[in-house]
Amino acid sequence: MVDNVLGRLAALKTTSTPDLKQQWRVLFETEPPPYNRRFLESRLAYRIQELVYGGLKPSTIERLEALGEQLDGGSRVTRQIRTNDRPIAGTRLIREWQARASIRSE
Repeated sequence: MVDNVLGRLAALKTTSTPDLKQQWRVLFETEPPPYNRRFLESRLAYRIQELVYGGLKPSTIERLEALGEQLDGGSRVTRQIRTNDRPIAGTRLIREWQARASIRSE
């Protein structure tokens, strides 16, 4: 069993992106997110191990949730901002290249 898990984890590096997305659909039963390949590989690796060895202990989950509450003070707005993958409204992204800046507003 351990050899099979290690083999599956090693194979992720050489698996094509469409195949990684297909594995995502099988393992998570959802559509894959539009993130980069590295994200898919790391989450798939975690999920493979989680399914074989088990997930986090309930006490660990409770501790992580308590730490999260300490960070955001229980504020849903703060939590939403922290977990959202996009910049908040009004953010200005500035890219500088060869001493010239181009600005893009979100």
